[in-house]
Amino acid sequence: FASGWHLHQSLLDLKTKKNLFVSKGDEPLSALGQAFLAGLLAHAKAAAAFTTPTLNGHKRYNGVNSMAPIQAIWARDNRGVMIRVLGEPGDSSTHLENRVGEPLANPYLYMASQIHAGLDGVARKLLPGPSADTPYQVKAEPLPGSLGEALAALKTNECLRAGFGDVFVDYFLHIKQAEITRSEADA
Repeated sequence: FASGWHLHQSLLDLKTKKNLFVSKGDEPLSALGQAFLAGLLAHAKAAAAFTTPTLNGHKRYNGVNSMAPIQAIWARDNRGVMIRVLGEPGDSSTHLENRVGEPLANPYLYMASQIHAGLDGVARKLLPGPSADTPYQVKAEPLPGSLGEALAALKTNECLRAGFGDVFVDYFLHIKQAEITRSEADA
């Protein structure tokens, strides 16, 4: 099985140097942080083409109790979810730990997919839903079980197509599909 690459994310106000994910209330994240998180969850299947771009990498998403994410869900202290919220209300180091990626991901494409997805959540004022505090017990959208599933989700994802451009997405899909075809021919 592939190992994971955890990407830690937050947004910083460049003028004030303040973390925009810090909550001033009882919630673990600010409203902006919650919307960014919701965008990551909403586009998780399609973004998996960039966060987990290998055939072997998707095997991590198939094992219940593997301590790897299998669904597009979040929690505060649950190592089985896709995204963990780290930090307490008012904590200046509050951030998201996205556990979906693999080390073979292109860092630029991985990070760009997260930025586009998160900012789409902010633009649409999405909500992330409740925290999944019990590992593997919550029913939620599963992560792609294969690279082919991730590519199919990317093909129709308007947010990532708008962010990366149709020409790039179509070329990326073509290259990745060729990898799948080559692998199937060798089997």
